[in-house]
This record gives sequence, C-alpha cells and structure tokens, in this order.
Amino acid sequence: MKKITTIGLSALTVAALLTLAACGGGGDSGSSQPAGNNDSGSGNNGNNGNGGAQTTPPGTVSTPQYDAGSVQLAVLNQLNQYRSQCGFPTLQQNTLLDRASQAHSQYMDVNAVVSDDEDATKSGFTGATYADRASRVGFAAANSTGGVSIGYYTNSSLTTDQYAQHLISGWLAGVYHVDVASLPVNVAGIGVTSTPYNSFPNIHAALSLANFVPLTGAAPLTFPCEGVSGIPSKGVSEIPTPPNTSGAWGTPVSIIGSVSDKVLLKSGTMTDASGGVINLQLLDSSNDPNKVLKSYMAVAYSASALTPNMSYSVALTGTINGTAFSRTFTFKTGQ
Repeated sequence: MKKITTIGLSALTVAALLTLAACGGGGDSGSSQPAGNNDSGSGNNGNNGNGGAQTTPPGTVSTPQYDAGSVQLAVLNQLNQYRSQCGFPTLQQNTLLDRASQAHSQYMDVNAVVSDDEDATKSGFTGATYADRASRVGFAAANSTGGVSIGYYTNSSLTTDQYAQHLISGWLAGVYHVDVASLPVNVAGIGVTSTPYNSFPNIHAALSLANFVPLTGAAPLTFPCEGVSGIPSKGVSEIPTPPNTSGAWGTPVSIIGSVSDKVLLKSGTMTDASGGVINLQLLDSSNDPNKVLKSYMAVAYSASALTPNMSYSVALTGTINGTAFSRTFTFKTGQ
C-alpha cells in the first residue's frame, strides 16, 4: 500500500500579534506526490494573556451541520472524543471558519501544495494566513485564529471514518502538531477537498481553530491521558524537526495549561508493558530551540519510535506557575 501524508501547521495567533513561524510536516511519508510537493507553512503561536475569550463567535453552531457521512463530521467527532476524554474543551463547528478552511483546502488542491500560507500570485488565493482567510469571510479579528493543514492519499479503499482517522493521526504524531487535541480553544472550521488520483481520493484538508477559553480541569492537562488508545506510535517528518531526533520519534505527549499559565517540565519517562523504561525528551518554552512552544505548552516524547499496539505508562513532573505537579497515566499505541 502506498500512503502519502504531508502536513502544515500554524499555531494560534491573537489579533495582529506575530511571532516565530511553526511549519508543519509529519505523517507516514515525505513523498510529494500526489498530495503536493511542499511540506511547509508558517504560523504564529499566540497568548491573549487573560485565560481566553468568554464569548461565542458569530457563525458558531451548537449542533454540527456537516453532512452525515462526511469527512468533516468524522474529523470533528473524532477530535472531540479525544479532547473530551482528556478534559479539554470540545470544538463547536463555526460556519465562517468552515468557509475559510474549505477555500484553503481548494487552494492546496488546485496548486498541488500542502501549506499554511497562500501565495497571492497563485490560483484560488483567499488570504495569506489562517487569520487573513478567516477575516475575509467575516470572522472577527478579535478571536484568535490559527490552524493545521494536511494532504493524504492511499491507493486502498477506506471508509470516511478511516480517512478522518488518518488525517488526525498525522497531526497527533507531530511534536509541534499534537496540540490539535489539546489547545484550549472551542471553535473550529473544517474544509476538505478530494479529487481522484488513479481512481482513489487525493485529499487536502484544512482545520481552523479559534477562541481561547480557560481549562476547567486541574491544569496542566495532558494528551494522551489515561485510557487513550490507538494513537500513532511514531512520527517521521516534521518542520521544525523535533530536537534530539535523527529519524522517527515516539508518540508525543502534550502538556497544556490555560493561556495565562507557565508550564515547565522537570522529568518524564514511559514504561512499556515489559518494564522497559524510556527517558523522554522534555520540551517547553524555556528550552525549545525552535521557539514554537508558548509558556502554557510543553511536550514530552521518546527520541525513537514506540512499539505499535503497546501500552505505555507515563510519569511526568514539572511546575505550573511555580507550583510542582506530577502526572501519571497509561495509554496504548495503535499502528
């Protein structure tokens, strides 16, 4: 089976505040055909400093309006299952962000690229950044807007749910992408464009995320968390490259507070079912060489791939706003 995945990431930006770009890659293959020949993108991490917006942006609907059996509905439902399981805010569909995301997925499709940003000289241009495209369709600039993009192709027949799972798995495998399941936001818009290639769908998808909200659980929270299963055992390509990796790395663990928090890691291990202990790479805003992670974000990950279909017990320690915390939980990898 030939499987191609490339992804682009733009973490959330608040209003016009611009910081260092985080470019996305990852998934199952760095091959460029047919999903596109670029594995790049630019974006901005943001922090509104007040724990998050408290209002519901226009265009937000309480019940998903995606077509039954659509990839969009499957992506939203699967992401919300993960987010709810680990105590993060679930995502509500926003129809304005849907329009912005759909336009971007079409741009990627017609130009055979996978990226966050758009080039004004290319066909289908609707805005350079996620925030620009959201603003163009009337989404309020006061609401933080960012997102992730992905291209996926396989020459095997898959169900809609399987396509959605592969898109999500591509993001969850990335050290700088896993927070799609954990960012403290509560609205999203999803766009998917599919065109046939050798009689199978060649998919370009974009997910816009917005509207910071405070976490309601005992911060920091983690993804994965206790009982999560079936998530990728490895990531293979990401831009920026995760520190201290020279090939595939293991399932990343996202540790997240509210946007006004400061999360720092002190120690982290994973123990497999046979008792083997893995000392994790610890990444937070104090030591991220790529300057992508904001103060409320941290990630712990193995520098090498984990074993598929294996249970791992995680032990983490650190501080949040100077107060010590510890977290222990068990999750299980998929393929």
